[in-house]
Amino acid sequence: MIWDLLYPKRCAVCDGILTAKEHLCCAKCRGALPFIKQPCCYSCGKPLESENQEYCGDCRKNQKTFYQNRALFLYNEAIQSAMLRFKAGNRREYAEFYGEEIAKQLGGVIKGWDVDAILPVPLHSRKLKIRGYNQAELVAEVVGRQLDIPVITECLVRSVYTKAQKQLNNIERLKNLEKAFHFCKNSVKLNKVILLDDIYTTGATLEACSRVLKTGGIELVYGITIAAGQGY
Repeated sequence: MIWDLLYPKRCAVCDGILTAKEHLCCAKCRGALPFIKQPCCYSCGKPLESENQEYCGDCRKNQKTFYQNRALFLYNEAIQSAMLRFKAGNRREYAEFYGEEIAKQLGGVIKGWDVDAILPVPLHSRKLKIRGYNQAELVAEVVGRQLDIPVITECLVRSVYTKAQKQLNNIERLKNLEKAFHFCKNSVKLNKVILLDDIYTTGATLEACSRVLKTGGIELVYGITIAAGQGY
């Protein structure tokens, strides 16, 4: 009780203090969660404007090496602020909410993929030391526990420290991530995996990881992200 008074539980979207009846997300935010629903791009999972479309403009022009990505939320202003706190504000407890919602909203899709494991997109050791945790790994652990899928963190490594992606265009992002990831083969034979990351914007991170994994012998790579941007 004293612990709860000193460190009250907070909403994973607005960071407001939760009431005793609220679970991980306040009632106001829960009523306005920007879930991505159909129609969405068959490849990257971004929302589409028309049901007559199957792919977004980017995926029509640029074929991806990952098979499909699905995102939970539209990356609007509220989710953008939440992601910033989650990643840079030590709100690691948000992972429980995002993991639960991914399992609840996307669990049917994920189970249909019938993957061998979930691989969280890794942080470079330098950034991990500064931040203290990998937000993608925390969410992956929740999803894995909810859906009974192994989470493997050892076989995909971020071996090159890269500059921030947000200031770069798509071509620059891919070049920035070239050779940034390394696949370490292990005793577990993996054929189909899910890459789990926080945000899908241009897809450069997911694409860079997917290329490395497929070069390493993995047959199918899927993606799950907490959020995805609108358009390209």
